[in-house]
Amino acid sequence: MLVALVIIFVIVYAAIALEHPLKVNKTATALLGAGLLWTVYSVLSGNSYMAVGQLNESLASTTQIVFFLMGAMTIVEVVDAHNGFEVITSRIKTANLASLLWLVGFVTFFLSSVLDNLTTTIVIISMMRKLLDSQEDRLFFAGIIVIAANAGGAWTPIGDVTTTMLWIGGQISTIAIMKELFIPSLINLIIPLAVTSYIIRGTKVVAPERNEANSGYVTTRFERNLMFFLGIGILVTVPVYKTLTHLPPFMGILFGLGILWLAGELVHRNKEDEEKEHLTLTSALMRIDMSSIVFFIGILLSVAVLEHTHILTSLAAWLDHVIGRQDVIVTTIGLASAVIDNVPLVAASMGMYSPVAYPTDSFLWEFMAYCAGTGGSILIIGSAAGIAAMGLEKINFFWYVKKISGLALLGYFAGALAYVMQYRLLH
Repeated sequence: MLVALVIIFVIVYAAIALEHPLKVNKTATALLGAGLLWTVYSVLSGNSYMAVGQLNESLASTTQIVFFLMGAMTIVEVVDAHNGFEVITSRIKTANLASLLWLVGFVTFFLSSVLDNLTTTIVIISMMRKLLDSQEDRLFFAGIIVIAANAGGAWTPIGDVTTTMLWIGGQISTIAIMKELFIPSLINLIIPLAVTSYIIRGTKVVAPERNEANSGYVTTRFERNLMFFLGIGILVTVPVYKTLTHLPPFMGILFGLGILWLAGELVHRNKEDEEKEHLTLTSALMRIDMSSIVFFIGILLSVAVLEHTHILTSLAAWLDHVIGRQDVIVTTIGLASAVIDNVPLVAASMGMYSPVAYPTDSFLWEFMAYCAGTGGSILIIGSAAGIAAMGLEKINFFWYVKKISGLALLGYFAGALAYVMQYRLLH
């Protein structure tokens, strides 16, 4: 059974990677893979009741992420409909593409540490559509945004789901992880930024033409500012909501969505239906990319089978037996997270290593937070941020491998080396 599951997963993964040559949408492949994996597992395991229970468990965690993604994408769409991103884009005056790249990279890096890498990617890529007209330029920026978002999310407890897992599990503490991983994470971003800005040096920014006057709706300055600051404020306060209430983040994003919906209804209550139709959350919900969301469901449910069958745990144990060195093992796990979702990889590692032998803030856990958080940038489907970018900008898998993967890999190893050297110097 285990061999069959691994073979199916590898075929599904290859089909997703070969989406354009095969001319088969990756969402269809992901859903087909999830259905096949769970069917084979349920039938061949001989215990369908256990499989159903595990499926329900996986569905609960998957829907939390999906609801969060839907809420964040809807909020971004509402802000965009009100031309709210002009609050920022109107203040960016640089005409040099390389300068803009550095600015966007650092904004993404620090915003991701406060929000999370997924939400930050959605917000920043949406803003880039207002600043860049060239599709090729936007693709390059999207790749750097993925790297910056994952690097920024790795050095705070709330910036990346794997770091949050280690934080909640007691493997890392807030101050220690921020102090120890800030420099490696920053290096992870700076190396790709430096190389990319050198490649595009001298290129001018080509901004898209504004078509607000032809769109049939005009928003006031008050409406733009209100929706921008309220929308971004809701996204920023979700981690605070989680900390105070101990409820999952998706509940905070849905609560905030309700607040934004109410604010929109009150602001536009005196307008005619035709005039306000495009500005409502109902319209925004129709514009979000449901294909990407469904793809996300298929990927998460597919990986869940590997988690429940302990394939990932066995892989981690095998690495420990064959390699033995912690730094090499964790670096390998980080590289594996580019192929397989980093959440079950980190979960397997948490179950494999005893907290007694490896206490809070030990080398293993801090390095794990860095590698699992940033390793997903190496492939476009290796992280939630990458999957979101793939859907928003229709990024080709092989284009990302050709143009961005090498940069991400360079930054990954540079940051890893920086952490190992820093640890040896300070400890």
